[in-house]
Amino acid sequence: MSNLDRVRQAAVRLFAERGFAATGIRDIGKAVGLNSGTLYHYASGKEELLVGIMRAGMEELLRVGREAVGLSTEPTVQLGRLVVAHVTMEAVNPLTSTVNDREIRSLTAGNLVAMVEMRDEYEALFQGVLEEGVRRGDFRITDVGVTRLALVEMCNGVAHWFRPGGRLSISQVQDLYLELACRLVGARAVVRAECGPEVRVSMLGSEPRDTAAEGPGEGAGAPAVVGGGGAERP
Repeated sequence: MSNLDRVRQAAVRLFAERGFAATGIRDIGKAVGLNSGTLYHYASGKEELLVGIMRAGMEELLRVGREAVGLSTEPTVQLGRLVVAHVTMEAVNPLTSTVNDREIRSLTAGNLVAMVEMRDEYEALFQGVLEEGVRRGDFRITDVGVTRLALVEMCNGVAHWFRPGGRLSISQVQDLYLELACRLVGARAVVRAECGPEVRVSMLGSEPRDTAAEGPGEGAGAPAVVGGGGAERP
């Protein structure tokens, strides 16, 4: 594990526990045993750390999203693959995903614009699939924009409650969310077997290793094992 990953993991843990505003750069340094002067070798401040964490997370989310929709031209299958991939991303990177979702409001103007653009680019994948599904008559949706937000927020929520060792495995959560997504858009029911090969989702370098549903390898970039872990609720 690189020193930058150690710093980012400490920052993610503290941002998740205390919030960005209540976390000082010295707190992060103390967590990894570095003084402030040494810490500035990795980032000029805590916002730069946050932006680096967010950018890496959004790049991975965009990668898996594009791969998810690229395998099929059928909107129902594309939506299923998007949902399954997003659920896995949240389960494998729960603290990083929580911080990225919650702390975007903490960014200053230029950084905020850049991260919102990346978020919007990702959500446009859902928007395009939903619009095409409506055009073909595969989906019965009253408001595409609201439906897009509902789907994304539903998937984001996995990071808040999924825990390894609970009642449901990642695969079972994927199946349940796939069913919910199809019902939400009024589509025919699909199962994961119809959605083709699953997108491999990486554990981010910023994700503390004792919180995630780990993949078969150690360290940043290890792909997720779909089917491991479990849910704390419901």
